Amino acid sequence: MQDRSWWLGVALSGALVVMLGAFAAHGLSGQLTPRLEQAFTTGVRYQAWHTLAALAVLAWRTQARFSAQRYTLMLWATGTLLFSGSLYAMALAALAGAGLGAFGIVTPVGGLALVLGWLVLAAGVWRQR
Repeated sequence: MQDRSWWLGVALSGALVVMLGAFAAHGLSGQLTPRLEQAFTTGVRYQAWHTLAALAVLAWRTQARFSAQRYTLMLWATGTLLFSGSLYAMALAALAGAGLGAFGIVTPVGGLALVLGWLVLAAGVWRQR
C-alpha cells in the first residue's frame, strides 16, 4: 500500500477529532471565554471536514492517480496542523493562564494552506480528461 502513511495520518486525525471534540464539550465547557471555546470547536470542525475530504481523496487515488492529489493532501495536512493547531494552542494557553503569543498569526496561514489545497485539487481535476 503506497499511501500507507497518508491512510495512517487520516485515521489518527479522525481519532483526534473525536477526542478533541469530547474534550471541548466536557473538559473546556465553562473553563474559557465563549470566544476561545468557539475557536477550539472551530478547529475541531475544520479538522473533521478536512479529515473526511482527505479520506475521499485517498479512496479516489486507488482509482486514478495524479500529482494534484498528493499536493492537495500535503496542503491540507499542513493547513490543518497550522489552522486547527493554532486554535487549539490559543485555547489551551488561555486555560493554562499563559498569553496567546503568536498563535493568532499562524491561524490565517493555515487557512490559506487549506484553501490552496482545494484550489490545487480543482486545478488537478480540471487538467484530467
